[in-house]
Amino acid sequence: MRKAALAVIACLTVVSSNLFASEVKLIDPKEAIKLIGDKNVVFVSGDSHDTYNNNHIIGSVEMYAHHLHHSDIMGNMHCEPLYRCVDDAQKYIRSKGIRNDQLIIAYDNYRGPNATGVHSFFESFGHEKVVVLDGGFDGIKALDPNQKIYDKLNEERKAIKKEVKDAKKAGSDDKVKALNDKEKEIKAKMDAIKPKLLIQAGEEPKHEASDYTIDPAKINKKYIADKYEVKKAVDDIAQKGKDSQYVIIDTRGMIEIIGERKMDNVARGGHIPGATFLEWTNITDEEKKMSFKSKEELQKVFDSYGVKKDQTIYAYCMVGAGRSSHIISALRLLGYENVRVFTGSWDTWGNDMNLPIRR
Repeated sequence: MRKAALAVIACLTVVSSNLFASEVKLIDPKEAIKLIGDKNVVFVSGDSHDTYNNNHIIGSVEMYAHHLHHSDIMGNMHCEPLYRCVDDAQKYIRSKGIRNDQLIIAYDNYRGPNATGVHSFFESFGHEKVVVLDGGFDGIKALDPNQKIYDKLNEERKAIKKEVKDAKKAGSDDKVKALNDKEKEIKAKMDAIKPKLLIQAGEEPKHEASDYTIDPAKINKKYIADKYEVKKAVDDIAQKGKDSQYVIIDTRGMIEIIGERKMDNVARGGHIPGATFLEWTNITDEEKKMSFKSKEELQKVFDSYGVKKDQTIYAYCMVGAGRSSHIISALRLLGYENVRVFTGSWDTWGNDMNLPIRR
């Protein structure tokens, strides 16, 4: 217990000492697994409600990244570039029982967008300790010794069920009974292990409201932007082309970019004029199931799209907290300084008839 406590303190100290660094802080599953259950740490899932109900880290909080962006039916964000107005954000965070002094470990399945959305949200409101779990709940699941036992038993149970079907077809009643008894024994073992698994299924537990407070003096708008900033970049790109000091990255898929697919509450489909099309999937390491590729691989991606460190870079998707925060996080990992999530993203841009679009 003493060693575990020291490990927690060391982790918190490292995170705290880097609060004001531009680089997004990542935590490896091997380190994160040691912090599960610690009262000074809260794991926050940025995945959807259904995903959370199917797979979540035990004791974690559900904060779907897509819903962190709060706009009215016309796409207006009344406190932009903040994802929500301060009172609304504070009330929401309090409802999750999160405290100001806790280390927040933002996670998703492993791909990264939803975890970085949570990170961007809390960072913008000045939360002092927030990191991204690089590898998500899949990384935790792969390390859980009880999960390995459970999965092995489950495979045995599936094999026995298949044998039962074959035995029934053969009319071997005695064998069917023996196999059913064996299957029940295995299920009992699985039921005993299930509550100990680090990745659980089920609804989010109710939380006792906290007294979380957002300090206006600590609000951090360095890595977020509103539509007016992006419009200035659009005009500069239109005038100077490749010589512009700005880059606007559209992180969405092609069917959204060309306007073939749009959300029901957005008036127009399409993309921001002058945008560079760099889909978020270029960032995730699918082979290793990590949220980010290596820095060397990431640099090659951005170099191939002509994204330079001396430019001011905006990224957008549908609602900012997600695919665009993933791209911006990757840029920050590489030391790019002038990078911002367009928090309104297409939800705001597509609904504002005064703003230009392309299809």
